[in-house]
Amino acid sequence: MAGLEPLYAWARAAISRPQDALVCGIHWELVRHGYRCLGTGDQPGPDERKSELLPPGWEANKEVYTLRYKSTDDACELLLKAIMVEDSMILNVMDRSSQKVADVTLAVADYINPEHLDDFHKAYKNTEELRTRITSGIIAPLGAPAEKATKEPKSKEDVHWDENPLRLPPRQPMGTRAPSRPSPLSPFAVGGEDLDPFGGRSGGMIMDPLHSSFPQRGIDPSSGIPGRLPPGAVPPGARFDPFGPLGAERPGPDPDHLPPPGYDDMFM
Repeated sequence: MAGLEPLYAWARAAISRPQDALVCGIHWELVRHGYRCLGTGDQPGPDERKSELLPPGWEANKEVYTLRYKSTDDACELLLKAIMVEDSMILNVMDRSSQKVADVTLAVADYINPEHLDDFHKAYKNTEELRTRITSGIIAPLGAPAEKATKEPKSKEDVHWDENPLRLPPRQPMGTRAPSRPSPLSPFAVGGEDLDPFGGRSGGMIMDPLHSSFPQRGIDPSSGIPGRLPPGAVPPGARFDPFGPLGAERPGPDPDHLPPPGYDDMFM
């Protein structure tokens, strides 16, 4: 129970019985869960303030200890009564804001060594069990005070792709360069690949045996084809479907590889 030792040293002069030491331990456990002590008695007194220390006169009545607490966010106010019945202490706690009530019964001898009240390291025993009893019997039923967020929310730039399920991940791995894509010219450019096979664009429905999307040398239909078309026979920019081989050195498929529609003759 970190922090209890300096509190015990501060309150040691007022601790004369085992139940005093137990109340001191219970008080610190409430402090650990976000509560601060206001004072003694059922009603508030003048000049009260929230404190981690026990108020003056907290041990005056050895049979009934009455303490009031308030959460750090001011949402909850507790009234604690610790009543001694023979060798046991009955804790009755009420949250005045919600009217919830919780109670726990503790055997004093299970957690305090009465013969070692002068030595903090020997005065308490079974501290983990005591913390569990307080947490499960008082804190959990009444609800722990809400903790204010101390961490600033992330900005949009700091949110990674995998932290936001509503954002689509990038189509290429992070850190790699996206492939260059030709931007659309206009809505009226749809089908331009088929209307102008030599326009340098790709994606049309007609197979281009000249592979016009790749740079070629010596292919300009408007300048004519030696032995087949005179210069100027094909207007610049007009559609041109090549016929016959364009040269013995040209690689790739035969430009006449497609038969006429409806003609199925393997010897053609």
